[in-house]
Amino acid sequence: MTDSDKKQRLTALVSGQVQGVGYRYFAQRRARDIDLSGYAENLTDGRVEVVAEGWPDDLERLVHWLKQGPPHARVDGIETQLSEATGLRGFHIY
Repeated sequence: MTDSDKKQRLTALVSGQVQGVGYRYFAQRRARDIDLSGYAENLTDGRVEVVAEGWPDDLERLVHWLKQGPPHARVDGIETQLSEATGLRGFHIY
C-alpha cells in the first residue's frame, strides 16, 4: 500500500487578508464538496488554520482552492503539512 492508497491529514496555515471575509466558510464549502472532514479556525495572529482529512488527490484540490480563497480574501501564503489521518468526521467552523 502506498501513501496515495490511504487517507491523510492536511494542516494548512493561511496568511493574508483571510479573517472577516468568509474564508472559513469558503474552506468548509469546498471541503464538503469533495467529501473531506476537518475544520477551519481563525488564529489569534490573523491566519486561518484549515485541517482536512481525505484522499491525497482531494487534499491537493483543496489546497488549490485555499490558495485562491473567496472573492474578498487576499491569500499571501499557505504553509502545508501532511500527516496520518485520525478519523475526523464532518467539517466544522471554529
